Amino acid sequence: MSSAPARTAEEARHVNRLMLFFAIVYVVEGIGQARVGIIYQPLTHYLKELSWTPLQVTAYIAVLNFPWVIKPVFGLVSDFVPLLGYRRKSYLIIASLCAIVGYAGIARLAQPAEFASLLLLTSYAMATASTLCGALLAENGQTFRLSSSFVSQQWLWFYIAIMVSSFAGGELVERLSGLSALQVAAAVAAIAPIAVILASLFLLSERKSSASRAELSLTLRSIVIALQSPKLYLVALFLFLYSFAPGFGTPLYYFMTDDLRFSQSYIGVLGSIASAGWIAGALMHRWLLRRMTSKTLLYFSIVLGTLSAASFLLLTNEVTAAIVNFANGVALMIATIASLTLAADHCPKRAEGFAFAGLMSIMNLAELLSGNFGAFLYEHVFGNQLGPLITVSAATTALAAVLVPLLRLEDRPADGSIPA
Repeated sequence: MSSAPARTAEEARHVNRLMLFFAIVYVVEGIGQARVGIIYQPLTHYLKELSWTPLQVTAYIAVLNFPWVIKPVFGLVSDFVPLLGYRRKSYLIIASLCAIVGYAGIARLAQPAEFASLLLLTSYAMATASTLCGALLAENGQTFRLSSSFVSQQWLWFYIAIMVSSFAGGELVERLSGLSALQVAAAVAAIAPIAVILASLFLLSERKSSASRAELSLTLRSIVIALQSPKLYLVALFLFLYSFAPGFGTPLYYFMTDDLRFSQSYIGVLGSIASAGWIAGALMHRWLLRRMTSKTLLYFSIVLGTLSAASFLLLTNEVTAAIVNFANGVALMIATIASLTLAADHCPKRAEGFAFAGLMSIMNLAELLSGNFGAFLYEHVFGNQLGPLITVSAATTALAAVLVPLLRLEDRPADGSIPA
């Protein structure tokens, strides 16, 4: 049997408020992230209307990944420099205001060159908010030994939002002109961050910090410990290799549009179906997998990821597209929970923002490289054939299993409870 640590009524209230806070923030992240949110399909379709190639579209959107690669900078600033007495809350509010400004500006512009800087601003805002929530996850996950539960909560609501956003984005593209769909999506994304401002003010309980020399010294010492930790570097290497599999997202969009002749509305529905898979994966973890050891969960996620990537070889019509997108969503959610829990549980105290953001940046860098590498292979090696790219991606995912023994993980459940 497993025994969860006992908590006081006050601790239970704090956990419940955190769960609600994470839900709100990640709903906004799901709506507002340009790479996956309500603006993604309208933006991709609009660029396609302008006769951009898959590689050009991937490269344009890849620029938006840069803030996600430098997340440790945001974590470092929030760890070291409290703003108005808070290391997380004040920065969250400022980031939300920046997202509102960025998307409101995009809703009034027409040329990709004109709104590129505003898209980048929204990415900085969303990456900052994600970094701060990651720090809160690592801090409280270790304190309450609930890392995997917090990860599951965040990504459950993230993909509930993406499911709705994918459907809405597809409908906008189907019913409006390319530019109008993009501008309406941007207007919706501009409204959503208001919820994060309210949640930060009324739900987030954070102890006030000062920028005293003693506080800075303690934080610096923790960061030095993080930078000198061989285990942390090993975890970082694993997460990079685990996340690096040649991506086929943009080539798949072109394949579904040009070869399978799917409507834009149905492609949006497929995004929602994939998000439903992510939601099912989160619920599967909550109900069935939460007591699984970290090592077993990693192996399980690799097997699912390999099979789900390979299943795209079966995509021939609308029915098979729905099935493989749902299965892929389930597999990706399990992989996300496994990898983020691994990261959260290895962050040194007082350097959670820097360490967790650093590990997430490693994953984001791998995904950035994999997407562009996949698009390059698709155009220049495989002659615009999707099948070979899918095969290579599945095989690369499977290779991650070789690295799990190197992590030397303890046989304890991923939620942090100790087996009796």
